[in-house]
Amino acid sequence: MKIASLHKNLEIASRSIGKTWPLYGFVTSNPLSGYETQPFSQALPEAGRRLGARVYPDAATFRRAYAVGEIADAELLPLLREKGLNQAPGHYLGQMEPADAGTPAPANRELNRLTAKWLAAFLDEGLAEWSMPGREKGFYQSWRKLAPSDGELKGISTKDIPVTASEALLAILGDFPEEAHAGILAWHLEALPGWAGYIKYRSEEQTDWHQNFPVNLEEYLAVRLLMARALAAPIAPPEKREWIPGSEVLAHIWLTAWERTWQQKLLGPLGREAHRRDDTHSAPDAQLVFCIDTRSEPIRRHVEAQGKYETFGYAGFFGIAMDYKTPENGLVRKSCPPIVPSAYQVQESPRQGQSEAFAQFTRKSRLRAFYQYFLKRMKNMLPSTFGFVEGTGVSYGATLLARTWMPRWCYLQGLRNTLSPEQSCEPELLASGCDTRAEDQAHLGLSEKVAVVKSAFDLLGWQTFAPLVVFAGHGSHSANNPFASSLDCGACAASPGRHNARMLARLANEKAVREALYGEFGIEIPEGTYFVGAEHNTTTDAITLFDADAPETHLARLGRLRADLEKARKSATRQRLGLTKGSVEASERRAGDWAETRPEWGLARNSGFVIGPRSLTRNLNLEGRCFLHSYRWDLDPDGKALEGILQGPMVVTQWINNHYYFATVDPNRFGSGSKITQNPTGRYGVLQGNGGDLKAGLPLQSVYLTDTEAYHQPLRLSVVIQAPKKRVAELLARNENLKNLVANQWIYVLVLDPEQNNRSYRFTKELSLAPTETGPAIATGKPAKAELALAPC
Repeated sequence: MKIASLHKNLEIASRSIGKTWPLYGFVTSNPLSGYETQPFSQALPEAGRRLGARVYPDAATFRRAYAVGEIADAELLPLLREKGLNQAPGHYLGQMEPADAGTPAPANRELNRLTAKWLAAFLDEGLAEWSMPGREKGFYQSWRKLAPSDGELKGISTKDIPVTASEALLAILGDFPEEAHAGILAWHLEALPGWAGYIKYRSEEQTDWHQNFPVNLEEYLAVRLLMARALAAPIAPPEKREWIPGSEVLAHIWLTAWERTWQQKLLGPLGREAHRRDDTHSAPDAQLVFCIDTRSEPIRRHVEAQGKYETFGYAGFFGIAMDYKTPENGLVRKSCPPIVPSAYQVQESPRQGQSEAFAQFTRKSRLRAFYQYFLKRMKNMLPSTFGFVEGTGVSYGATLLARTWMPRWCYLQGLRNTLSPEQSCEPELLASGCDTRAEDQAHLGLSEKVAVVKSAFDLLGWQTFAPLVVFAGHGSHSANNPFASSLDCGACAASPGRHNARMLARLANEKAVREALYGEFGIEIPEGTYFVGAEHNTTTDAITLFDADAPETHLARLGRLRADLEKARKSATRQRLGLTKGSVEASERRAGDWAETRPEWGLARNSGFVIGPRSLTRNLNLEGRCFLHSYRWDLDPDGKALEGILQGPMVVTQWINNHYYFATVDPNRFGSGSKITQNPTGRYGVLQGNGGDLKAGLPLQSVYLTDTEAYHQPLRLSVVIQAPKKRVAELLARNENLKNLVANQWIYVLVLDPEQNNRSYRFTKELSLAPTETGPAIATGKPAKAELALAPC
């Protein structure tokens, strides 16, 4: 077999697994992204059989949803009849229950255990005191040298191991027909999809760790197959799989009915709001731009309720495809969607007159870094371990008691002691990859700055500007939470969005940029308009304004805004936590409690994405279930703005939605199981217990109320766009990836056509348009759940 054929089979096999993102940048992506070229109804049964996983909600979940009207007979009965199923719905729930016995135990347990042992040692990213020798030579070469010393691999010697990974795979696969090779490789990748997915992530993203200690799927498979041969474990998969899944046809029908019931709940109020005359013509005191994140929807309602405020939704990276260089340690992190290559790098530079303050910030950062390093060395070095622990026991004991009994006080103390560069620094936009130490740094030209700002204004559909315009990114605060980054901004690659928000505000405040916007595009920003960066803390709903360099003319306005934001915070936390008093304090306690398994719900229950003007949703309580992106179809005649939204934010929200779906239907295979039994490993992931597969998804507590009752409703994302249906159809037809997602029904796209009196349509799997109205159904005493509330708060 030739090398080219081997690599082709490797590429085919790798499609069966998704990427496993590290804990420090945990992106919620579709674990079955490699199956998106297949229809959803065909891909899921195949993936379930190959991975030994559940892929649809179980009968108990459907039964609960049906009992409370989340699944309407008007949607369910016609779908059953289409398949010739004429019994009562409960009959089919009973048929699904025998198939809910669970998923099978993984095969090749001993091989999996040994493979995970070697991977954990090689992939370590600084947690282990003693690193695996020879890692700089790559995984295969390092293992080849050390394997003979492993007592569990009896009879293996270096001379028996081929020199390269390619040679090893060619030798082992040579015993099988070539048409079986891709299947064999895929079977071994699917045996440990979490570990294989992390290798895929590191090699494709070319992380610093990968460049220093390289590993790829070819090396991984070569090592695994060589160990399989040494252990006399099977190389090829069995001809017949042991696990036979339940009736996917029935489950798919019930899921589709559930999704269509939700769509009707959403479309009814949206359609009425589309016909309502927008009477908000008075100039707002301030405009606030939030991320499209579902957690922004409630806080936007509560901010608007405080006064003359207008809010917008925009992807949380604010259109700046950037990496951010952290001033505390110089590390560079991606701060834009993973599917978008970074074009810029943002670093901090001292504001005018703040050089000494910035120098002091740098000194304190270095001192803290040394203190943390010193503590780690004292705890881990053999000579000092016992003496250090005994000598500091009282101090550590007091800290433990404080964090246990006074989590809110500890949290507030931590906030006060946090070093923040915003007071002394301003963000600086450079071309990506420039040498920031050089004097002639690659500062961007005026045209590029103007392009960034204009793109944001075009997508938002702005025509007038308030005296204050706030760009609010978002981040989350929690304690003792390995998955903390999963609660940050998905559009910023699981980083906080504050840096992007500050950067866009600074660009929009530049006089030269404003003049160019007016001279070249006729976009006039009044002299009295000031742009401010901010951050929305989604755990406590606090909104921090970064206004250190605000002009005196706007200080009074900023003071009033800050007071109103605090009022909005109180009402938002009351509603979210279900408390009549003390809600802010309770949210701060959750943020600081190191025993809290669920500091916030994150994006759980996400199921909709509305692309349209704020007038569509301003009077609706969408219960934090919808992503909201501002869009004015009448200001986008060529559809370019809408195409950008569909290609970027819609794809990212589909990733998020699919991740939550699969983590809910099988929290052990696609999620990471319960936090209670998790163990972090290597600083990049978690295991259940002390070994096994690396967990690639959200923990149980992020999507479940109890161990058995889900909080998240596992529904595919329904995207509602207010735009002419012909325009949307043209955009989908000319974008292959979008066409696949819609035609294969990994996502629903629905249209409110303003040129046809805002009548609603749904794209079918043939990409044709069908009206969304539902026909009559036989009454069975199961009414649909009421529509979304028409209430601002």
